Amino acid sequence: MPDLFSLLSERGFVHDATPGLPDRLKQGPITGYVGFDPTADSLHVGNLVPVMGLAWLQRTGGTPIVVIGGGTGMVGDPSGKRGERPILSVERIDANAQAIRAQLERFLTFEGANAARMRNNADWLRPIRLLDFLRDTGKHFTISYMLQKESVKSRMETGISFTEFSYMLTQAYDFWHLFRTDDCELQMGGSDQWGNITAGTELIGRREGKSAHALVFPLITTASGAKFGKSEDENVWLDAEKTSPYKFYQFWLNTDDRDLERCLKFFTFLSLEEIRRVMDQQAGDPGQRAAHRLLAEELTSRVHGADTARRVVAASRLLFGGQDLRAAEATVFQTLADEIPTLRLTRAEVEGLPVIDLLVKAGLASSKSDARRGIQGKGFSLNAEPVSDVDRILGEADLLAGGHAMLQKGKKNYALLIAES
Repeated sequence: MPDLFSLLSERGFVHDATPGLPDRLKQGPITGYVGFDPTADSLHVGNLVPVMGLAWLQRTGGTPIVVIGGGTGMVGDPSGKRGERPILSVERIDANAQAIRAQLERFLTFEGANAARMRNNADWLRPIRLLDFLRDTGKHFTISYMLQKESVKSRMETGISFTEFSYMLTQAYDFWHLFRTDDCELQMGGSDQWGNITAGTELIGRREGKSAHALVFPLITTASGAKFGKSEDENVWLDAEKTSPYKFYQFWLNTDDRDLERCLKFFTFLSLEEIRRVMDQQAGDPGQRAAHRLLAEELTSRVHGADTARRVVAASRLLFGGQDLRAAEATVFQTLADEIPTLRLTRAEVEGLPVIDLLVKAGLASSKSDARRGIQGKGFSLNAEPVSDVDRILGEADLLAGGHAMLQKGKKNYALLIAES
């Protein structure tokens, strides 16, 4: 396997790096860290680039350190923000940190020779004395140096508090502290963090007289120019309670064709040869969407587990073809129940119910006459079979696994019936 710098370069991860990093990585594995903002109790797909950077560091023999910003989260990073971030309580930050660790375990191994380490910078930042910090850290940075950093310059017109202005110094202190305690020589992050990260290399050089390194990843946008990681202007979260596994799968399945190869390189562990192969398959038969499906299945399985991914794939195929409804398991219908309009009736209510009434109850028809016209126009289906008889009555044979039935109007409007005991 190539060294970390070569591997990340081949996959498009490297936006910038300190000059000595490639030579240092050729000498052997390195310990490196990425910091994560704990202002939410979940990571989102926009965080996955640095997460994958840590994962590749570990896979090339290095030791990854995950730093949860329990201390810096109380200050707030001004990078990329127009206004000051809200300050969270200590209790909220600590709870968020625990939730984030559980998600990172899907990508990193926290056991073994080069096990990932979890650190909360609150452990060393909260106890620090102000005068000690000013004497030992602040004296190494001039105001002109700090004003040149983009994270500060971008906020000069709208205003920046002294709290946020000092954020650069606290992040630099993090890098110095980890250099001393964990032999950490590398910090990675998004390209908007370049100024903060290089402040850390500067502090290590001045206090320790030694070299440390920085590597930053590109900030991802889609081929259409939109910010990556949002669906309908909302974050796509790794937490199943915030973004359902089904919606997570659909997000990746709907990737723009122009972004597919880059997403496979960034967000999967597939080899470049495997990626080339599936992209050739995609080019040969675009209708099969082989690369879309591979990307969506890889990510959903990684984040939510193989069993959940299997159910989500089957649920998607129920709606969009390729799956026999009568062969589907009850758990697949249960997955759909959270995604499409669902009508719950008792079995007694279902038995002998006219399909016309069912269509109205399910919201697919506005009235019985609307349902009747739709049936006459072959516009409704029950369990993927067209309803042709306006007098059709629902029976036990229409209920599939777990007492479910699928209703459809046209090509895109669905409703699920659940007949409960």
